Amino acid sequence: MTAMVEKPESYFRQFIPERDLLLKELEVEADRENIPIIGPVVGELLFLLACSCNASAILELGTATGYSAIYLGRALDPECGRLVTIENDPEMAGRAKTNLRRAGLAALVEVQIGNAVTTLQRMEDRFDLIFLDIEKSDYKKVLPDCRRLLRKGGLLVADNVGFEAADPFNQLVFAAPEWVTVHLYSFLPAHSPENDGLCLALRR
Repeated sequence: MTAMVEKPESYFRQFIPERDLLLKELEVEADRENIPIIGPVVGELLFLLACSCNASAILELGTATGYSAIYLGRALDPECGRLVTIENDPEMAGRAKTNLRRAGLAALVEVQIGNAVTTLQRMEDRFDLIFLDIEKSDYKKVLPDCRRLLRKGGLLVADNVGFEAADPFNQLVFAAPEWVTVHLYSFLPAHSPENDGLCLALRR
């Protein structure tokens, strides 16, 4: 068997994608204020996933300062794409709106303020991709509504599934026949934290 690279974490850090000044500024801000963000590797993964499934309607649960929303918004067609992102903290939502405006995405992204669990229960729209990054104990609670709102063949991406509080969600989505899932435990440079899990779930 071919040998693995030495010091794989150091090795894979060289492949962190390039970012513009705005994203780098948000990374510094997140580090300074202890704001969990997905980082550039998972951000680029979201961008690639959204592009690969030709997503025109995306739902994000958990906006924070808008870091991940920028990646998702940039994957949309500027003429007809739409991203709805839900944030429970009004101050964070305000900062996200400012950052999305700076990114030139204000016309594509709607920032809603509210609790994701109750907000989803009232929604009727259909989405091609849903990104889940709220309180991990709420992942299981929103899963039925994520399935209802996601089109057949749509993709659910859940961050931080390596957290203990995400275990009920992991068990439920893995066992549910209406989802085709893969759970990945990975080294994710500049992610919060860098050793964590992601779940990709395709709605049958």
